[in-house]
Amino acid sequence: MALHRQVREADERLRLDPWLPASQTRAPLPRTRLPDGPTAPGAAAQLVRGDLLLDGNARLNLATFVTTWMEPEASSLIADTLDKNIVDKDEYPQTAELERRCVNILADLWHADPDDGPTGTSTTGSSEAAMLAGMALLWRWRARRRAAGKPADRPNLVSGINVQVCWEKFCRYWDVEPRLAPMEGDRRHLDGEHAVALCDENTIGVVAVLGSTFDGSYEPVAEISAALDALERERGLHVPLHVDAASGGFIAPFLQPALEWDFRLPRVQSINASGHKYGLVYPGIGWALWRSADALPDDLVFKVNYLGGQMPTFALNFSRPGSQVVAQYYNFLRLGRDGYRAVHQDCQDVAHGLAAGIAEIGPFELLTDGTELPVLAFKLRDDVTGYTVFEVSRALRERGWQVPAYTLPADLEHVAVLRIVVRYGLNADMADTLLADLRRAVEQDLSKLQAPPPISRPRAFHH
Repeated sequence: MALHRQVREADERLRLDPWLPASQTRAPLPRTRLPDGPTAPGAAAQLVRGDLLLDGNARLNLATFVTTWMEPEASSLIADTLDKNIVDKDEYPQTAELERRCVNILADLWHADPDDGPTGTSTTGSSEAAMLAGMALLWRWRARRRAAGKPADRPNLVSGINVQVCWEKFCRYWDVEPRLAPMEGDRRHLDGEHAVALCDENTIGVVAVLGSTFDGSYEPVAEISAALDALERERGLHVPLHVDAASGGFIAPFLQPALEWDFRLPRVQSINASGHKYGLVYPGIGWALWRSADALPDDLVFKVNYLGGQMPTFALNFSRPGSQVVAQYYNFLRLGRDGYRAVHQDCQDVAHGLAAGIAEIGPFELLTDGTELPVLAFKLRDDVTGYTVFEVSRALRERGWQVPAYTLPADLEHVAVLRIVVRYGLNADMADTLLADLRRAVEQDLSKLQAPPPISRPRAFHH
């Protein structure tokens, strides 16, 4: 979460609407201090809504992967279950049962073998799920090292530099050395060769990303798995593989079902995914699954009293509403395989249409076109010198569109791109409007510039 500092402000006050009934009005309220007395609910709600009007339109936010629309029936279920604490299994056993069903559905979707005893849990999002998976890798590596009588004080984790920031947090919080393969040329993520080159006896695991947040592309999980298999045969180094499928875990099973990235690969020990991304649930809900009970060290698991028995739990957070688990189960029932496939195919069709339209506009060069995730990244051609992608992003924002512009990480910091995430809610008609606004921006407004304005500054990407 973002960190905020307390500040000393002038005597800023929230002023109530004079049209409110006299019974609801009182002196202006302090903005950053607790008022002395209560405020009428209508007045308080009006003040909060007035602040929220300054937020962007969620449906026009093409920066986020997070779901911004659900059916009214789902929203009603969420409202009905906001008061149920998901960790209180004894008080809300049926909510716990729905969580169990979701884990089983995902285990089947990701080709886990029931005989192996696949294990999983819901989380607040994919970031917490990644933390849990990282902890399991670290604990298993320590156990192997100590059993062999070897030191276990210098763990490292291998990934591409394009990994989500949660993996950087994991490495810092648990004192693990991050070994990041840089980008190079047309390679914008990890591959088998570069993964193996960074591994040694202290490597707790390799993280492969099924759906890079930078450009929507898949890392070649099967290739990385095969390279790690060869490493073990040739050098005796056992390095497990984790798949960060935050977005791809809910796309690949439906749009690329033949792609082997999941528990079909024996090297894959765990998978995380975001239910609140292409799982089509409002934030926050994530999932972490392990291929077997052996892949999750028992000393990370806590047992809680549950209906006279013991329920194993593994989490970094504690109290949170069960509503998002309920909404995920609703979506599974509501959509089924065919429904998820139809929704995501529509997103991919819109992404392909946007990619074709952007290519026709002229000054752009596509990096990805939505063939894997329904996400496209594009940059300006090298001969365009009068403006940058940052001016394009600002011009689109004037029309309400939030299209992020950012520079790629090492060693492609000189490449600045725009990225569009197509989610359910961005239909073909809206995409046509976006293309028209983009064409107007570059042909009528930005084309007049001779050089980027002084305020144009490349910036790193923030997930």
